[in-house]
Amino acid sequence: LLLILLHSCSQCEASKGVDLEDLASNNTWAIAYSSSCSTTCGLGIRTQRLCPLATDNRANSPECRVRQVLCLDNWQCGLQTQTASTGQYLELDCLEEVMEAMGRFAFVVSWHFARGIITTDNRFFIRHEVPDLDRVILNPVREDDAGTYRCDVLDTSYHKVKRMYKGLKVLSVNVLSLNFAKGLREWEKTSKMNVTIVTGKLYPSSTVGNVVLYSLSISITVALIVFLCLFFFYWKRSTR
Repeated sequence: LLLILLHSCSQCEASKGVDLEDLASNNTWAIAYSSSCSTTCGLGIRTQRLCPLATDNRANSPECRVRQVLCLDNWQCGLQTQTASTGQYLELDCLEEVMEAMGRFAFVVSWHFARGIITTDNRFFIRHEVPDLDRVILNPVREDDAGTYRCDVLDTSYHKVKRMYKGLKVLSVNVLSLNFAKGLREWEKTSKMNVTIVTGKLYPSSTVGNVVLYSLSISITVALIVFLCLFFFYWKRSTR
């Protein structure tokens, strides 16, 4: 027992003597720079700059090297909504560029579906079988496809690396589209087609002359009637 205690104490004294110079002599690398994760949710890429401790100016040393590592800041991606029309082709992708580069078989992907509602309440979701695993393909889109699709991604160790909700609103082709920009372009196109531009004289000169003559005749007749009425009124008043 005494020998064991003496051996452990000698190891403690040896570990106390380890300092930065010893680490530098052992070719130890330190992270001089680390970027933020390339994605806000799910697996992403983080770029790191590694420099040896033996260099004086580690950040700008030519001996430094750059590496890319996987990162995961948040596995819950929240709700994303989109609108589609019946009859069109639509893909709901769950794996992004980083995950697709690692391979679709590096993850376990499962889909759940809440029909007819946009929600993140997991009580409304039921299992949804997807042949392509990583994406839902709707070809063509039907009104029954409206609802919320939940995608869960696990790594090979069955750890959650991503959960995403995709809300889908489906409009019939007979219903006005909610795409404001497209609707505005169609409205402007229709307005331009209904504009009639008239060049030259709108009416012939004979018609204009007749209108002026009729207007003068009516004006003179009305003035004459008013004058006779006033004359008769004053004449009758003077005879009294």
